[in-house]
Amino acid sequence: MKDRAIDRLVAIMAQLRNPDGGCEWDLAQTFATIAPYTLEEAYEVADAIAREDMADLKDELGDLLLQVVFHARMAEELGQFDFADVANAISDKMERRHPHIFGSSEDGSTAAVRQKWEAIKAAERKDKAQNGALDGVALGLPGLLRAEKLQKRAARVGFDWPDQNGAADKLREEIAEFECATNDEERLEEAGDMLFAMVNWLRKNGIAAEDALRAANAKFERRFAGMEQLAAQSGDDFAALDLTAQDTLWNAVKSEERSAKSSQT
Repeated sequence: MKDRAIDRLVAIMAQLRNPDGGCEWDLAQTFATIAPYTLEEAYEVADAIAREDMADLKDELGDLLLQVVFHARMAEELGQFDFADVANAISDKMERRHPHIFGSSEDGSTAAVRQKWEAIKAAERKDKAQNGALDGVALGLPGLLRAEKLQKRAARVGFDWPDQNGAADKLREEIAEFECATNDEERLEEAGDMLFAMVNWLRKNGIAAEDALRAANAKFERRFAGMEQLAAQSGDDFAALDLTAQDTLWNAVKSEERSAKSSQT
């Protein structure tokens, strides 16, 4: 039954891409034009998880799976690989990277598994001619996430602060350099250095910058909506209020949230 389900999806995509009676829009797509949709669907999966909406997660996982099938179909048309090759490739990789489960490795401790995992990944990168410690970190990742991955890769070969203090000092240094920038080009460069240093400092504190910013975005959206609701309840047009009045509403929303948290503890 499950095999027939994926076969059905693969067949649907084949028909959509069929020059004889297929969908005009689907036929016009390329790897490059579909890539942004692939990223968008991955983010929507993460959003459904964050909201703990299982019904939405099922739908979003389907949308993400469609992206995989779409790319695989275009590759099949070029004679490169098909969906079965994709599935087999990841199956082979998972078995290869888990010798303590699928092989003869006897030591299944967390430390041993992690060490073996890194050794296997290093060998895979070498096979792909990715010899540098930073090779293979995808360019398409969100900036904050990519910065963290680059820093973790560098840390594996010893290029890292011994503790969070060094990272904090570096962040302060970059903030000072940003404030001293004298033109747009310098400000852009120093802003990037400052953000990179912030990601590093958060990493040393055990915080993923991408997760932290996503949570902050959600909090801002929630509180902003709360301000608009309070204004509407008072018969006011939020956009017409001056900044002082808007700030009063902001503080009121924050106070309500704190009171709600206190009542739950």
